[in-house]
Amino acid sequence: MIGTLEGMIFQKGANHVLFKDRQHAGTLLAEKLTAYRNGHVLILGLARGGLVTAKSTADLLQIPIDVLVIKKLSSPHDREYAIGAVAPDNTEIIHWKDAQRSGADEMYVQRELLRLSREIRMLMATYRNGRKPISAEGKTVLLIDDGAATGATMEAAVLWAKKKKPKHIVVALPVISGEALRKIRPEVDELVACHVADTFVAVGDYYASFPQVTDQEVVSLGRG
Repeated sequence: MIGTLEGMIFQKGANHVLFKDRQHAGTLLAEKLTAYRNGHVLILGLARGGLVTAKSTADLLQIPIDVLVIKKLSSPHDREYAIGAVAPDNTEIIHWKDAQRSGADEMYVQRELLRLSREIRMLMATYRNGRKPISAEGKTVLLIDDGAATGATMEAAVLWAKKKKPKHIVVALPVISGEALRKIRPEVDELVACHVADTFVAVGDYYASFPQVTDQEVVSLGRG
């Protein structure tokens, strides 16, 4: 059962607030991931916000951590609605049925894929700040984000991770929608979540504090 804020569940709109902040969510995830404390393990935190959660988990479990940039491919009329996602190395997930329903044609999708791929390359270089990536080959990879609504970004992360020849892939999330769970769980060795929500609007609804994370914060987290 998920931990609550000082023994209570706080209401925020129609949803329950389950976490004080991203660090608190990472602490609760660490409690569920203790089996991975000792072993050939790498945590990959999805920037920006997911890296905050992942760093909290990594520090408690004393597991190496690296950053992974995934960019949501948004509907042309609703920037919050994901019709796909892009990962490094031209790795992409596109939900064509959702794209068509949202009015995104192939020209729009291809243009956005090119733009997002360029942005990812720039951000990965910025966030690493000269550091070499940590190899995932032969390791158990824990992919951590601060939550998953449609699941598109984590789908892209999983697809990218598979190319790196890990031994196992584990997705770990503080909160995930039932829809995203059904998409992602068959694609990985294990999926760990503190809370599964059948009714899901936004990840931030489950946090008492959910501020924007800056690029500089991500660079700083990578140094620790």
